Amino acid sequence: MNWLLADDIIKKALNEDLYYGDITTESIMINNKNASVDLIAKEDGIVAGLEVFRRVFIILGDAETEFYVKDGDSIHKGEKIGKVYGSAKTLLSGERVALNFLQRMSGIATLTKMFTEKLKGTNVKLLDTRKTTPNMRMFEKYAVKIGGGTNHRFGLNDGVLIKDNHIDAAGGIEQAIEMVRSNAPFVRKIEIEVETLEQLKEALKFNVDIIMLDNMDIETLKAAVKIIDGKAEIEASGNVNLDNIEAIAKTGVDYISTGALTHSFKILDLSMKNLRY
Repeated sequence: MNWLLADDIIKKALNEDLYYGDITTESIMINNKNASVDLIAKEDGIVAGLEVFRRVFIILGDAETEFYVKDGDSIHKGEKIGKVYGSAKTLLSGERVALNFLQRMSGIATLTKMFTEKLKGTNVKLLDTRKTTPNMRMFEKYAVKIGGGTNHRFGLNDGVLIKDNHIDAAGGIEQAIEMVRSNAPFVRKIEIEVETLEQLKEALKFNVDIIMLDNMDIETLKAAVKIIDGKAEIEASGNVNLDNIEAIAKTGVDYISTGALTHSFKILDLSMKNLRY
């Protein structure tokens, strides 16, 4: 985790919530006291983002955290997974921002775990995408890893992925691949997205490293894998869900990517309760 960048994001989130102060807390806590509050799971899931949660209170100051679990652990409804103690003002003012990060990251890790469980017994790797919440990518991709997934590109500089609009912009598959080979660093693998078997056959002529089979049904995927026949690594993508991922894996692909991990997750319900002096 790049904590310089992470702290900047956390500070912006705190600024969003506290720019004009915390009227309620400041009205009640005229004489500030030290207190503690429990961090409690309100449903079962996989926890992720504990250190991000902790950083909220480090940045605010005058509070410390203690955890009874670690990122990646299974947690259960009603379980006390940690506590925060220190200035009551800090506890009250930092609560929502800290939980926002932790709940979302834990939700992503929980959903990712559900997907990876479906892939047990196979050699297929589950990949995330760049379909992330703006400015939250670092946290969300970290949560995917905690849930057992593998990160695809973090940003556009991480690898070559020629998609449909790139092909249109270049004037065709051959032109797009030739332009990349001429202008991109030679150490980069080349991945290309294809939507039909005709496009696949054309792409294979140019010895690309990875073929992304986009939005293909199971029978078409099977046919594509047979055509590729080990000439490139294979990624399947598009409309992947918990109901069809096992069938996709059985077609013989190497990777399955889905944006659902970071755009269709449900937050894991967590709460800070039982504040006491």
